[in-house]
Formats: sequence, structure tokens, C-alpha cells
Amino acid sequence: MRQILAVSFCLLAAAGMFGQPLWTGNISEVVRVEASSASGLEGVYVLDGLSGVSVSCQTTEEEAPSIRWYRYSSLGGGYAEELSDVRVDGASSVLTKIESDMGYIVEHPDGRRECFWVIDYNRHPFSLTSIVPSAERDCQRIALDVIGMGEEMAYYGINGRRFTLDRGIRLSYHTLTPDEEALMFHQTETAVDFASLPAVMRAPAPLCATKFTVEGDRFLRAWGHAEEFTSGSVEPYAVSGLTKITQNVRSADNEVAQNPSGTSFGGSAPCELEFEAAVTDGALFHEWQFSRYPEFDDVSLRIQDLNFAYTFNDEGVTYLRFVCANSDGSCEYTGEVYTVSIGASMLKCPNAFSPNGDGVNDEWKVSYSSLVSFECHIFDRYGHEITSFTDPSHGWDGKYKGKTVPSGAYFYVIKAKGSDGRNYELSGDINIVNYK
Repeated sequence: MRQILAVSFCLLAAAGMFGQPLWTGNISEVVRVEASSASGLEGVYVLDGLSGVSVSCQTTEEEAPSIRWYRYSSLGGGYAEELSDVRVDGASSVLTKIESDMGYIVEHPDGRRECFWVIDYNRHPFSLTSIVPSAERDCQRIALDVIGMGEEMAYYGINGRRFTLDRGIRLSYHTLTPDEEALMFHQTETAVDFASLPAVMRAPAPLCATKFTVEGDRFLRAWGHAEEFTSGSVEPYAVSGLTKITQNVRSADNEVAQNPSGTSFGGSAPCELEFEAAVTDGALFHEWQFSRYPEFDDVSLRIQDLNFAYTFNDEGVTYLRFVCANSDGSCEYTGEVYTVSIGASMLKCPNAFSPNGDGVNDEWKVSYSSLVSFECHIFDRYGHEITSFTDPSHGWDGKYKGKTVPSGAYFYVIKAKGSDGRNYELSGDINIVNYK
């Protein structure tokens, strides 16, 4: 055998330039893996044992006797050795002795070269004997201690650079997936793939009780006898939540408009909000928090119901958020912050209207904002009460007992209270004009 000292020996070979080698004597399928383009290799071949296996290069009967075979290790093609265990079979040049974890170079008489790497799977088997949760705890990721075999499967390019194969080891388990539209969580199966078997497998923490199954690898899968191991049931410690707030918007044309948007609510009091929340299985504690401070330095109200209605009457800004946690408080979910802004109160009274049915100014109504109580009485000039109402969005259509009253002066007396604590005691005249 001779040593090839030129490091550039195989750099002329382009992956896929020549036909793939032909394998004989193997019982199981030879699995070809595409090599990195930076390796200079045509491919990586993984076999289920090398005993009795030979590999051949298909060429012509004239060229076959002149084919030369070389083998190199992790040092790269610059240190390749020529092999003598070669025979000619018609138009084939056959290498009869193959070693695992080695690179092979086929050199044609005209200088063309093909390079590939060979791995005997039996030297890098995959098996599992144990999967248990690690003492290491992270609210975002779970760690699983694994006992088994499934080391990295390495190969070396023609320049000695190290690469690894993806063994296609899969960790699968159940978790909960949020459905924001339905405001609920659905149980789904998820999976994380690993190129090799680590001592500790890390994956997104499950949100429900689940068993973990490790299955692999891609080579055993290709040969029809993949290994699989399933853990015992593991309780969730990670938590998550979903929240939704809806404002019951009033549409009175005489009230300052309420325009909720995104996470901002409020406007004119009273402001009625519907609260909804959903939590994952591990969340044994949950509450809505109310605060006057955006950082929640002081929480003024805590409500532990998931779903409820609440009315805001006081002027100012209130910050809201939802919090849930597991049994020992080691993992916590904090939802987005909502704001409720209640404006200052306002009450104005018109002094005239014309209930003639033309669609313009046909009803006497106050203009208001953020009133938490209201009472209005309307009298004629003789002191007889014509009508009364306690909803400021209502008004007077100019009728008494179903009939339109005559034009002239009428009078109102109003008592009201604003969300800012301001008391209103108003009285004045109402003139019905342009009415026949």
C-alpha cells in the first residue's frame, strides 16, 4: 500500500458526478445519506453489518483492471492508503474487504475520482432502557434523563473536516394547544427530533399529563424494526392561559361614544365588561387582578373566577391582568395587560326641541357622559308632571298620555351623580317650537 500525500487528491471529485457504488452480500437495504456539499463526498452509506459485504464500481471491461481503490480515516484524503483487496469481475472493479468509519476513493485511469464514506451501523447501535424526568426544572422546557445508546454518527470529508449524520431520533408526547378563537385548549401530539441520543433530552414543557415516547432511529426505521421506549405518565408543571374581555357597548346617540379597541376599554360610565379565561391542566391557582398602577405595585381587587361580569363606575384608569400558577407557585403565567379608562362626568340639557316628525330634533334628550345615577322629571307650567325617566339615554318625545302636548314652555328637574363623584342638580325650561 502507498500513502497519498497530496491533500488535494479527492478534491476533483464532485458528489453525484459518477454512478453510485454497487453493494453485494448485504442482507438489509443499504441506506444512502446525502453528504454535506462541503465534504467532497458522493454520499455516506450505512450498512447493517459488513461481514461478507463487497462494493463495486461499474465501468468497462477495458477500464476495470486499472481502477484503483484507496481508503482514508478521519485524517482526510491527504493520508489515504491504496488497497489491495480488489478483484475484477467483467466490467466491475470489486473491493472485497470494507472497514467501518472509513472514507473510500475510487480512481479511474483518466484521473476521475469518486469518494464516499462507509458506516457499519452495528458499531453505532440505537437502544433505550430508561426515560425519566430530570431533577432539572424549567417552566418553559422539560428535561428528560435518558439511558441508552445512540451516539453521534460522524463522517469525515476529503479534507478531514468532521460532519455528523442526523439519526432521526424522535421524542413524541401530548400537550395542550391554544385555540384563541374558541378560548380553550385542545390536546395534541407534538414531537421533537434529535440528530443523536443525548444524555438529557430537552423539549417544550407539556401542558397536560403525558407519557414520553422515544422512537428511532432512521436506519432501524428503514430496515423495518425501529426501537421504541415509552416512559411512565408525567404530570404537568408548566402552565398557560387564554384571556378575553368584551365590552357591552351602548349605542345611545346622546352619550359620549364608547370605542373599545384591542386591549383598551372604557369611555363613559357605567362601563360593563365580560371577563373570560381558560387555563391548562397544571394551573391550580388563577385570578384576575385590578390595579391603578400599570406595574401592579398595588392590587386593589382580586377575583378568582375565570368568567364573570364587572361594571366600572369610577373615573380614572384601571389596569387588568390574568395570572395563573401551578400548585407550588414555581411556574406562573401572566397574561397581557388590559386598560379601562373611564372619563369625567358631563351633563348638558337643551332648552328647545320641535316634535313635528320631520326627523330633526324630534326628541328632547340630555347630552351626558359617565353618569352612574340619573333621575329626570318634566312638568308643564302648572306643575303637573308630564313624564319621568331614570335612564339618561332616554328622552321626551313631546307627548303626554300618547298625545302631543301644545307648544310652549315646559320645565325639567334633574338629579344625577357622575363617576367622578360629582352631584348634579339641574332645572330649567324646555321650549317646544316650530310645532303646529
